[in-house]
Amino acid sequence: AYLLESFAGIHYVHAPELAPDEGLFNDYKKKGLPWAEYEPRFLALMEAREIEKKVDPALLVNTCLLCAEKTPHHCHRRLVLEYLQDKWRMELDVVHL
Repeated sequence: AYLLESFAGIHYVHAPELAPDEGLFNDYKKKGLPWAEYEPRFLALMEAREIEKKVDPALLVNTCLLCAEKTPHHCHRRLVLEYLQDKWRMELDVVHL
């Protein structure tokens, strides 16, 4: 993170509230939980955490959310942004790299 900030001006913020908890992550990655079951569990987790009250919308301006999934269809970033868009009643521009 130090090199990113000092050489490229990129600031890293660790936001575990935007990620699945260890149990859900392991169920999906290690135990093969189907996406159709993962998605509602992760949405319920974000709801319980009330992430819309903990994240400032300004924090997502010019921001890159990181994830290791190959496609945006099965990616927690998409779920986070869709959830926040719904709760904040605002449009977030999303570009999948």
